[in-house]
Amino acid sequence: MTDNQQEDQLHTARTLAEALPFMRRFTGQTFVIKYGGHAMGDAELADNFARDVVLMKQVGINPVVVHGGGPQIGAMLDRLKIKSSFIDGLRVTDAETVEIVEMVLSGSINKAVVTAINGAGGVAVGISGKDGRLIEARKLQRTTKDPDSNIEKVLDLGFVGEPVRINPTLLQTFAQSDLIPVIAPIGVGEGGETYNINADTAAGKIAATLKASKLVMLTDIAGVLDGNGDLISKMTPEQADRLTQEGVIKGGMIPKLETCLDAVAEGVGAAHILDGRLPHVLLLEAFTTAGVGTMIEGGR
Repeated sequence: MTDNQQEDQLHTARTLAEALPFMRRFTGQTFVIKYGGHAMGDAELADNFARDVVLMKQVGINPVVVHGGGPQIGAMLDRLKIKSSFIDGLRVTDAETVEIVEMVLSGSINKAVVTAINGAGGVAVGISGKDGRLIEARKLQRTTKDPDSNIEKVLDLGFVGEPVRINPTLLQTFAQSDLIPVIAPIGVGEGGETYNINADTAAGKIAATLKASKLVMLTDIAGVLDGNGDLISKMTPEQADRLTQEGVIKGGMIPKLETCLDAVAEGVGAAHILDGRLPHVLLLEAFTTAGVGTMIEGGR
């Protein structure tokens, strides 16, 4: 074992020792964790994530994992020579594409996350939003304004959906057992249609429905940054609105932050935006005094 490996192990041990007293305060409470980004593609980070989720369950917390999979979907579409395009960061999903999306999300990705958690000593069960009509969805409507005529027109994103109702019964059953749910963000329409749902949006809606103590969003950046590029450790919804209006918060962070703000407005205790590339980031932010990401405080 190298010196660096020994140092990493000591740091992990200290992190766990510091986190455990904080974790026990959340016994019986629900954490919804959106898992995605580079953390999913790195084997060591994936193992760390799995161990942290198992530890949460062992101390009495109810973790609910919702995973993404955009890069993997893109890779499969490329292999099959199926072209796809994006509008406002959302993949236009026709009937052919939605079959591939469901296959990748509910199949290979979902089972890889389940396998990692089970390998870390947990008992994970993979499901999609179609199982038990967990995520009922409708077609997502987006409009755009023609720059020449200034007339708004409706964009057709195909089978891209937005959640309208979460059925909590299935997840409440998991919470009362040793099982850890791992959810693929696939929704079902009123007529049985399959919808591709943004994983952030799905996680936020699930957290709000369950009145979770925490919504945790794993990303590929440190968190929300201020105008100087420094990390904002804690922020209120009012601060978030102001920084967005001032243009400090922009780009892909805006929809993530909006999801967090909607969740805390609907009763989630706090929302966290974290860098999933950091080892044991779930424990560092949620269960230590210093924290490492951005926390949006709820009203509880």
